[in-house]
Formats: sequence, C-alpha cells, structure tokens
Amino acid sequence: MLTIMLATYNGEKYLPAQLDSLLAQTFTAFTILVQDDVSTDSTWDILEDYNARFPGKFHLTRRGTNSGNAKNNFLDLITTTRDNYLMLCDQDDIWLPNKIEITMAKMKAMEKVYPGLPLLVHTDLQVVDQNLKIINPSFKSLTKRDYTRMELHQVLNINNVSGCTVMYNSALAKLLVDKPKHCVMHDWWLQLVATACGKADHINEATLLYRQHGKNECGAKDVRKLSYKLNRLFKGRELRATLYETCRQAGCLLEIYNKRLTATQKHILQSYSAIPSMGKTKRIITIAKLRMFMPNLSRNIALLLFI
Repeated sequence: MLTIMLATYNGEKYLPAQLDSLLAQTFTAFTILVQDDVSTDSTWDILEDYNARFPGKFHLTRRGTNSGNAKNNFLDLITTTRDNYLMLCDQDDIWLPNKIEITMAKMKAMEKVYPGLPLLVHTDLQVVDQNLKIINPSFKSLTKRDYTRMELHQVLNINNVSGCTVMYNSALAKLLVDKPKHCVMHDWWLQLVATACGKADHINEATLLYRQHGKNECGAKDVRKLSYKLNRLFKGRELRATLYETCRQAGCLLEIYNKRLTATQKHILQSYSAIPSMGKTKRIITIAKLRMFMPNLSRNIALLLFI
C-alpha cells in the first residue's frame, strides 16, 4: 500500500534514531525500501540488524557502485519503485509519530477531488540542530517559502518541496520512468512533474525534525539574514550556473512529458529552457513575460543580476 524509500550512505550516526521513528508511526501499513549507496561505515550492518528484528518490514538493496550523491540515489528509487503511495525518507531526520497519518489523510482528500490524477503532498518541517534542539519550528518561515506558489511558471526557478516531507500516489509514480539528464534535485523534479501533469498541495504543519549537522547535502538557510543575502550577491557565477541548470531541467521536462503538456505549458518550458542562449536584455524580458519573479525582493535582485 505504502512504500517508504530510504536512501542511505555512511549514515551510522543518526540512522538508528530515524529507523526507530519510522517504526513508531501511528500509521503502520507500510514497508521500507532501502537503497544503500555503498556505505563504508556500519550503515549496512545497522540495516541488516533492523531487517532481522523486524521481518517483512524492510527490503534492503545495495548499489554496486556509488551513485555520487543522494540525488542520484533517490532518482534511482523514484524511477523504479511503484506502489499505491510512496514517500521519501532521509537517513538523518526524525519523523514525528503522526507524519504518515496526517499526510495520508491529505492525500485521500485530494484523491476525492482529483480522482485518477497524479498527486503530490508535502509538508513543513521543524529545523533542529544535531542534538534535536529546535532552531526554528518552521522551515517554511525560515526560508520564506510560499507553498501556495505551485503553478508551473512559479516553480521552474524555485523549489518549494522538501523531499523528506513528500508523499505521492501511484498515478504520479507511473509517470516517473525516465531519469532526467538535467536535474537540480530529485524533489524539485518531483515537484515539476506533479505540477505539470497533475496537482501538488501542501500541509501547513511540520511532520518531521529536519536535522542540521554540517554534512547535509541540502540544509536549511535562514534567508532573512543579511549575511545570506550578501553571500548570494557575491556568488554570482555559482548562482548563474544553478539558474541555467534549472533552464536545462525545464528542457528535460518538455522533452519527456511533451505529449501530456498543454500548449501554454509547452510555451513556458520552451521559453525558459532557451534563456541560456539569449542576450541579457532578452533574458530579463522573458522572465518578465513568463511572470517568473521570486517571492521576495532579495531573490529578485539576484535573479535579475545573474540570469
């Protein structure tokens, strides 16, 4: 009924606590599919121990070679795993006991409104330090995310979805067959496919403790701080490279899902994916015509400077 996809790599320090939080969920009708990315610490031993103690709850797989990062490991899982419902799980967080129950209730409500449609649900997170002390009770607030901005033109250059909070249904899973050649992050790709081909919605409630410990591949940045804003302005080359990768990501979306897209969606994707080949003035005009401005001033300044 529900498969939780857990990507692991050298996660021995925090993995047991995460596994315990999964096993303590109020909703229990799920299995945990783990794909280990050739860990060199005791991660695999920990997984085998839990598998032995909870028979039938886990399905363990191990890659032959390291994928390079969590994004690639998750993309492998996303493009090959099918079930009625699927969730993504990081190895170092803590799921609150009713995380699945709350998310499943939202998903079921959406399915009544949009029967048969590809659907995705995501939630807020509590940001905590490595010892689980709360840094901020809302990732959404800390990073100034606007979860209501989920139209295609609004999510091409900003990701509103945190993968570790996601649940999606079988209709969306069936579309996730082709691995994109260009993908900024796996959760961003999920958001794009759901937005383009179905519906994505959110829950304004934190369902997990998002642990910050210095080794996160993607951490929670306080975008309200002046230091963050200045840092973005002084990293123009890096920001431009990321923006252009979102353009190439849009091109992949157009290529893979062309037959499912509306004429308006195709125009948006064609225009945005062509931005790297345009002159500066035309790039800005294209952004304006597509109404792709960011939700706050500092990000818009950075966008106009470095697009």
